[in-house]
Amino acid sequence: MVTDVLKAPLTLEKGSVLQKGKSKTLYSTDHEDYLIAEFRDDATAFNSVKKASFAGKGRVNNYFNAFIMQRLAAEGVPTHFIRIRSENEAIVRRLDMLPVECVVRNVAAGSICKRLGVEEGLTLEPLVFEFFLKDDEKGDPFINASHIRSFGWATSEQVEQMRTFSKKVNRVLKPIFAAADLILVDYKLEFGVVQGQVVLGDEFSPDGCRIWDAKSREHFDKDLFRLDIGDLVTGYEAVAQRLGVELPV
Repeated sequence: MVTDVLKAPLTLEKGSVLQKGKSKTLYSTDHEDYLIAEFRDDATAFNSVKKASFAGKGRVNNYFNAFIMQRLAAEGVPTHFIRIRSENEAIVRRLDMLPVECVVRNVAAGSICKRLGVEEGLTLEPLVFEFFLKDDEKGDPFINASHIRSFGWATSEQVEQMRTFSKKVNRVLKPIFAAADLILVDYKLEFGVVQGQVVLGDEFSPDGCRIWDAKSREHFDKDLFRLDIGDLVTGYEAVAQRLGVELPV
């Protein structure tokens, strides 16, 4: 079962909405250092052009995220996750988020194929690491470390910490997925800062990564919804089960 990574107050009163994203809502609490993240059943694609709701999606993502965050914390990757609060809620540490998305690609898929004309399914050795500006109105444009430093989105030290942690996540998770006969194709990470330390925030779920069956290349991620190639929640539950994520009945 899911256990606490850090010790927080046993009872937190849920306050007002601080931020409502595409599939999560963040709430204040009666403790300034902690927030409640609600994983909703909403799904979006193509910068919210395509939208739908899938019963049970938030529950699966909440437990999937908890499983991954705890594995990463155990291997020395600092995360904002504290513990699960309810079937679709988690307690997280409050962070000052950096407006940058870090993407790690082990296999070519999605936007990199369109941008560079790369064949989908090509194994990327060494892996490809990319930065994107977190800005839906601008289409989350591709940026580099010089942009980040020059425009003040993060310091040079923070840039290197994000890069280092993103690659460490890969070293931790790739073998876990491989042991379940799964390919961790790519994933997106977001980081924030607390007490001067860069910490992994947001979530790690099939919403923000691509996961393929190692043999058939069957998809178990949000491409099921993007490309209309299967049932989203069934796919998410299948990959969770293969990884050993304990979902509530």
